[in-house]
Amino acid sequence: MYDNWEELEKSIENCNRCRLCTNRKNIVFGVGNKEAKVMFIGEGPGADEDIQGIPFVGKAGQLMNKCFEGIGINREDVYIANIVKCRPPSNRVPEQDEADACLNYLRNQVILVKPKIIVLLGSTALKNILGKEYGITSARGKWVENKSILYMPTWHPAALLRDENKKIEFWRDLKEVKKKMEQ
Repeated sequence: MYDNWEELEKSIENCNRCRLCTNRKNIVFGVGNKEAKVMFIGEGPGADEDIQGIPFVGKAGQLMNKCFEGIGINREDVYIANIVKCRPPSNRVPEQDEADACLNYLRNQVILVKPKIIVLLGSTALKNILGKEYGITSARGKWVENKSILYMPTWHPAALLRDENKKIEFWRDLKEVKKKMEQ
Protein backbone atom coordinates (compact mmCIF):
# COMPACT_ATOMS: atom_id res chain seq x y z
CA MET A 1 0.00 0.00 0.00
CA TYR A 2 1.11 3.51 -0.80
CA ASP A 3 0.59 6.39 1.60
CA ASN A 4 0.50 9.13 -1.05
CA TRP A 5 -1.03 9.72 -4.45
CA GLU A 6 2.24 10.24 -6.31
CA GLU A 7 3.62 6.84 -5.31
CA LEU A 8 0.33 5.09 -6.08
CA GLU A 9 0.01 6.70 -9.52
CA LYS A 10 3.65 5.98 -10.32
CA SER A 11 3.20 2.34 -9.31
CA ILE A 12 0.55 1.76 -11.97
CA GLU A 13 2.09 3.80 -14.81
CA ASN A 14 3.76 0.71 -16.20
CA CYS A 15 1.42 -1.91 -14.75
CA ASN A 16 1.41 -5.23 -16.56
CA ARG A 17 -0.36 -7.39 -13.95
CA CYS A 18 -2.94 -8.58 -16.47
CA ARG A 19 -3.52 -8.82 -20.22
CA LEU A 20 -5.53 -5.56 -20.33
CA CYS A 21 -2.24 -3.64 -20.45
CA THR A 22 -1.42 -4.95 -23.92
CA ASN A 23 -3.92 -2.75 -25.82
CA ARG A 24 -4.31 0.28 -23.58
CA LYS A 25 -3.59 3.79 -24.75
CA ASN A 26 -3.75 5.21 -21.22
CA ILE A 27 -4.23 3.98 -17.70
CA VAL A 28 -7.47 5.47 -16.39
CA PHE A 29 -6.50 6.04 -12.79
CA GLY A 30 -9.26 8.16 -11.29
CA VAL A 31 -10.30 11.79 -11.10
CA GLY A 32 -11.81 14.28 -8.72
CA ASN A 33 -11.50 15.53 -5.19
CA LYS A 34 -8.89 13.41 -3.41
CA GLU A 35 -10.56 14.23 -0.09
CA ALA A 36 -14.12 13.62 -1.30
CA LYS A 37 -16.89 12.61 1.02
CA VAL A 38 -18.37 10.58 -1.87
CA MET A 39 -16.63 8.21 -4.26
CA PHE A 40 -18.14 6.66 -7.38
CA ILE A 41 -16.78 3.33 -8.62
CA GLY A 42 -17.58 1.98 -12.07
CA GLU A 43 -16.54 -1.04 -14.06
CA GLY A 44 -13.73 0.01 -16.40
CA PRO A 45 -12.74 2.48 -19.07
CA GLY A 46 -14.37 2.60 -22.47
CA ALA A 47 -12.86 3.87 -25.71
CA ASP A 48 -13.18 7.59 -24.86
CA GLU A 49 -11.76 7.04 -21.37
CA ASP A 50 -8.84 5.04 -22.78
CA ILE A 51 -8.00 7.88 -25.17
CA GLN A 52 -8.32 10.67 -22.57
CA GLY A 53 -7.12 8.77 -19.49
CA ILE A 54 -10.12 10.06 -17.49
CA PRO A 55 -13.04 7.96 -16.21
CA PHE A 56 -16.61 8.59 -17.34
CA VAL A 57 -16.04 11.01 -20.23
CA GLY A 58 -17.92 9.00 -22.90
CA LYS A 59 -21.69 8.83 -23.44
CA ALA A 60 -22.34 7.13 -20.08
CA GLY A 61 -20.20 9.71 -18.30
CA GLN A 62 -21.94 12.58 -20.05
CA LEU A 63 -25.29 11.18 -18.93
CA MET A 64 -23.95 10.83 -15.37
CA ASN A 65 -22.76 14.46 -15.49
CA LYS A 66 -26.25 15.61 -16.52
CA CYS A 67 -27.73 13.70 -13.60
CA PHE A 68 -25.13 15.24 -11.26
CA GLU A 69 -26.02 18.73 -12.52
CA GLY A 70 -29.74 18.09 -12.18
CA ILE A 71 -29.41 16.91 -8.61
CA GLY A 72 -26.80 19.45 -7.51
CA ILE A 73 -23.75 17.21 -7.25
CA ASN A 74 -20.57 18.89 -8.46
CA ARG A 75 -18.36 16.37 -10.28
CA GLU A 76 -15.27 18.16 -8.93
CA ASP A 77 -16.46 17.47 -5.35
CA VAL A 78 -16.53 13.68 -5.73
CA TYR A 79 -13.87 11.12 -6.64
CA ILE A 80 -14.48 8.77 -9.57
CA ALA A 81 -12.60 5.53 -10.27
CA ASN A 82 -13.14 2.09 -11.80
CA ILE A 83 -12.58 -1.53 -10.84
CA VAL A 84 -10.01 -1.90 -13.66
CA LYS A 85 -7.69 0.85 -14.85
CA CYS A 86 -7.29 -0.35 -18.46
CA ARG A 87 -9.98 -0.80 -21.12
CA PRO A 88 -11.24 -4.34 -21.64
CA PRO A 89 -11.42 -5.24 -25.37
CA SER A 90 -14.73 -4.25 -27.00
CA ASN A 91 -15.85 -2.83 -23.63
CA ARG A 92 -16.54 -6.33 -22.31
CA VAL A 93 -16.95 -6.96 -18.59
CA PRO A 94 -13.54 -7.35 -16.93
CA GLU A 95 -12.69 -10.97 -16.20
CA GLN A 96 -12.16 -11.83 -12.55
CA ASP A 97 -8.37 -12.16 -12.81
CA GLU A 98 -8.24 -8.71 -14.45
CA ALA A 99 -10.35 -7.18 -11.69
CA ASP A 100 -8.25 -8.95 -9.05
CA ALA A 101 -5.07 -7.49 -10.60
CA CYS A 102 -6.42 -3.95 -10.10
CA LEU A 103 -8.34 -4.21 -6.83
CA ASN A 104 -5.39 -3.31 -4.60
CA TYR A 105 -4.96 -0.08 -6.56
CA LEU A 106 -8.63 0.72 -5.98
CA ARG A 107 -8.43 -0.23 -2.29
CA ASN A 108 -5.46 2.11 -1.97
CA GLN A 109 -7.47 4.91 -3.62
CA VAL A 110 -10.29 4.34 -1.11
CA ILE A 111 -7.80 4.46 1.78
CA LEU A 112 -6.34 7.73 0.49
CA VAL A 113 -9.70 9.40 -0.27
CA LYS A 114 -11.37 8.22 2.97
CA PRO A 115 -14.92 8.58 1.59
CA LYS A 116 -17.95 8.33 3.85
CA ILE A 117 -20.11 7.13 0.92
CA ILE A 118 -19.23 4.92 -2.05
CA VAL A 119 -21.64 4.66 -4.96
CA LEU A 120 -21.20 1.34 -6.76
CA LEU A 121 -22.10 1.78 -10.41
CA GLY A 122 -23.29 -1.55 -11.74
CA SER A 123 -22.88 -5.23 -11.06
CA THR A 124 -19.11 -5.45 -11.58
CA ALA A 125 -18.41 -2.76 -8.99
CA LEU A 126 -20.97 -4.24 -6.59
CA LYS A 127 -19.66 -7.81 -6.77
CA ASN A 128 -15.99 -6.85 -6.55
CA ILE A 129 -16.47 -4.49 -3.61
CA LEU A 130 -19.25 -6.03 -1.50
CA GLY A 131 -19.17 -9.65 -2.65
CA LYS A 132 -20.29 -12.13 -5.26
CA GLU A 133 -23.49 -12.89 -3.34
CA TYR A 134 -24.89 -9.46 -4.26
CA GLY A 135 -26.95 -8.91 -7.38
CA ILE A 136 -27.44 -5.40 -8.74
CA THR A 137 -31.18 -5.85 -9.36
CA SER A 138 -31.92 -6.75 -5.73
CA ALA A 139 -29.23 -4.59 -4.07
CA ARG A 140 -29.84 -1.44 -6.10
CA GLY A 141 -31.08 1.52 -4.11
CA LYS A 142 -30.43 -0.05 -0.70
CA TRP A 143 -27.76 1.31 1.63
CA VAL A 144 -25.15 -1.17 2.84
CA GLU A 145 -22.78 -0.26 5.65
CA ASN A 146 -19.40 -1.97 5.79
CA LYS A 147 -16.32 -0.88 7.76
CA SER A 148 -17.92 2.51 8.55
CA ILE A 149 -18.50 3.31 4.86
CA LEU A 150 -22.02 3.60 3.42
CA TYR A 151 -22.42 1.95 0.03
CA MET A 152 -25.17 2.72 -2.47
CA PRO A 153 -25.39 0.19 -5.30
CA THR A 154 -27.09 1.56 -8.40
CA TRP A 155 -27.22 1.11 -12.14
CA HIS A 156 -24.15 1.85 -14.22
CA PRO A 157 -24.89 4.90 -16.40
CA ALA A 158 -24.27 2.74 -19.51
CA ALA A 159 -27.29 0.64 -18.47
CA LEU A 160 -29.42 3.80 -18.58
CA LEU A 161 -28.44 4.27 -22.21
CA ARG A 162 -29.70 0.76 -22.99
CA ASP A 163 -32.86 0.91 -20.84
CA GLU A 164 -34.56 4.29 -20.33
CA ASN A 165 -36.70 2.86 -17.50
CA LYS A 166 -33.63 2.60 -15.24
CA LYS A 167 -33.13 6.38 -15.31
CA ILE A 168 -35.86 6.96 -12.71
CA GLU A 169 -34.29 4.47 -10.29
CA PHE A 170 -30.80 5.89 -10.88
CA TRP A 171 -32.16 9.39 -10.24
CA ARG A 172 -33.80 8.24 -6.98
CA ASP A 173 -30.55 6.60 -5.87
CA LEU A 174 -28.55 9.75 -6.59
CA LYS A 175 -31.09 11.80 -4.63
CA GLU A 176 -30.52 9.47 -1.65
CA VAL A 177 -26.77 9.95 -2.02
CA LYS A 178 -27.19 13.73 -2.17
CA LYS A 179 -29.34 13.63 0.97
CA LYS A 180 -26.68 11.64 2.85
CA MET A 181 -23.95 13.99 1.58
CA GLU A 182 -25.75 16.89 3.19
CA GLN A 183 -26.13 15.19 6.59
